Amino acid sequence: MTALLPLAVTMGEPAGIGGELTLKAWLARERIRPFFAVDDPARLAALADALGMDIPVMEISSPHDASSLFPTALPVLSVKLKVPSRPGHPDPANASATLAAIERAVQMAQAGTIAGFATNPIQKKTLQDAGFRHPGHTEFLAELAGGTDVAMMLACPALRVVPVTIHLSLADAVRALQPAVIVRAGRIAAAGLKSLFGIARPRLAVAALNPHAGEQGTMGSEETRVILPAIEALRADGIDVRGPAPADTLFHPAARATYDAALCMYHDQALIPIKTIDFSGGVNVTLGLPFVRTSPDHGTALDIAGTGRADPTSLIAALAMADDMARRRGS
Repeated sequence: MTALLPLAVTMGEPAGIGGELTLKAWLARERIRPFFAVDDPARLAALADALGMDIPVMEISSPHDASSLFPTALPVLSVKLKVPSRPGHPDPANASATLAAIERAVQMAQAGTIAGFATNPIQKKTLQDAGFRHPGHTEFLAELAGGTDVAMMLACPALRVVPVTIHLSLADAVRALQPAVIVRAGRIAAAGLKSLFGIARPRLAVAALNPHAGEQGTMGSEETRVILPAIEALRADGIDVRGPAPADTLFHPAARATYDAALCMYHDQALIPIKTIDFSGGVNVTLGLPFVRTSPDHGTALDIAGTGRADPTSLIAALAMADDMARRRGS
């Protein structure tokens, strides 16, 4: 029987909780596909020591070495920091290492030496202070993958949501809503539900933008001007889609049973319900990539970095979901 390819976990913001999450995920190794960290081994060893974790950290030279080592030590493919990291205090000098870890994971995924990867949270402002020009992980990964068309999905066992607009102010998100933008997200979502989640005929629900779905134009016209034309275009593609549905009635249990993913018009419309339903276990999935990428559905938590209080549930869920997706893709 051929051994499973390992997963990789990128370092994320070295001053945040990512290192602690990686260490704690390794402690749950008996229920996770073997993985290795793309990180600074000295940083992880020092962090384990500071947190009182008896975790051997072993540097590896290639992904091939990870699986045999995984039962007894945390394998680490080295990406060195420029300066020592201090919990809670991001340093733009380490931005290059954060980005190099992501680039290395993409290269390995494209080469087929890993089954996929999970990314620890990044501190966007710190990266941007160092010259990073992307709003976040999703856009950077799309560029590294050759400019492929991608969408962000947040997923937990009870709900999957796809925000049509992501890192925009609410005013800018409303201005950005166009039928083509919604159609693009719907097509990527339907394809991702098939290829990554094994759903043969995905059902999409589309959230309205305005209260009461605009109430026949008395509370806004976007539903008729923008959202309905997009729904009609998706139906013409053969996609099972309904809406626009008032967002205040779209996320209760009976409603969730009627669809496989909900398209949401702006960031918080998507993230509030999933974080309410499963705050610790939500997973960020990038749809449309030619490889598997997941991430915890939370940030760097600088306020608790280095304290030992970080909850690894979301990273463990991200690794489990990456494993499921990789198996469906045959890796």
